[in-house]
Amino acid sequence: MDLQKDALTKAGCQETFADVASGSKTARTGLDQAIKYLRRGDTLVVWRLDRLGRSLRHLVDIVASLQDRGVGFRSLQESIDTQTASGKLFLHVFGALAEFERELVKERTLAGLKAAADRGRKGGRPRLMDAGKIQLAKTLHKEKSITVLEICRTLGVSKGTLYRSL
Repeated sequence: MDLQKDALTKAGCQETFADVASGSKTARTGLDQAIKYLRRGDTLVVWRLDRLGRSLRHLVDIVASLQDRGVGFRSLQESIDTQTASGKLFLHVFGALAEFERELVKERTLAGLKAAADRGRKGGRPRLMDAGKIQLAKTLHKEKSITVLEICRTLGVSKGTLYRSL
């Protein structure tokens, strides 16, 4: 952390914010504080890109939201500054890569679901009420001496599941 703070101070940063949470978390208090602190005309400076976003999509979203607020972004190690033409180009390239990555994940997911369906596998949560249980529930529900709670206990379902099935 000292190496990063020294580099940020040398770059002219007036305030520094740090997170000590897990690297995989996207919700981080230090980042939230830094974003809240920034005003129009400010520049958010990070030591490296991976210090800001935990994924390409997360990074692009953060930088885009900063731009919408009139806040610049600068990464010291990668020499990216969104207040320059080349920095804006990098941001757009990263945005396109993130969108491409999202589409690839979507295509792979759909292909996997189709392959599973072709093998007879169905996705989703298993149904609690099959046709037999639904018929039993209807029969029990018509019997006025049995309460809804007793029917639910008998069938092992919640009231909501019972009513949806009826």
